[in-house]
Amino acid sequence: MSESDLREEQEPLKKEYEENPEAAQITLSATGQEQDDVRACSVDIGRAIYEAELHEGAGGPGAGACSGDLLLGALAACAQLTGQAVAENFGVDVDISVEARGDLDLRGTMGVDDGVPVGFEDVRLDVSVEGDLDADTRAALEKYTERYCVVYQTLENPPTVETNWEFE
Repeated sequence: MSESDLREEQEPLKKEYEENPEAAQITLSATGQEQDDVRACSVDIGRAIYEAELHEGAGGPGAGACSGDLLLGALAACAQLTGQAVAENFGVDVDISVEARGDLDLRGTMGVDDGVPVGFEDVRLDVSVEGDLDADTRAALEKYTERYCVVYQTLENPPTVETNWEFE
C-alpha cells in the first residue's frame, strides 16, 4: 500500500471516529482451547488460529511457540506495522524491522522460588530503520511509533485485568 493509499484509507475512518466516537470502540478477543496434548492449545483470534505450547523449560514439547513468544511476536508486529504506517503518513520511504526480546526466570513460573517474579522481567525492542531520514524525522518516527503502538502502550501502561472463572 502506498503512502497516499494509506492516507486515503485512514481519512474517512478518522472523520467517522471524530464525529462518532462510539464507532472507534472495539473489542478484540482470543480464545485458547485445549488440544489432544494438554501441553498445547490452539488460539483463535477470529481471523486466524495459532498454535501455542508450554515452553520446553516448563515441561512443554519445545517445538512450537510458547505464550511468551506470542506476546513478543505481538509487540514486534505492532511496532513494525505502526512504524511503517507512521513513516508512510510522513511520506518517507523506509524499511523497518523490529526484534522484541524478553528475559524471564522460569523458577517463578515453575513455583521453584516464590521470590522470583512470574513473567518477563525485562523486555527490549530493537527497531532498525533503513532509509534516508533527517534528525527531526527520525525523532518523530520514534516518538509516534511508540505513542501509537497498541501493544507497546499496553505493556508500558498496563490495564486492569479482570478474570472470571466458571467451573462446570
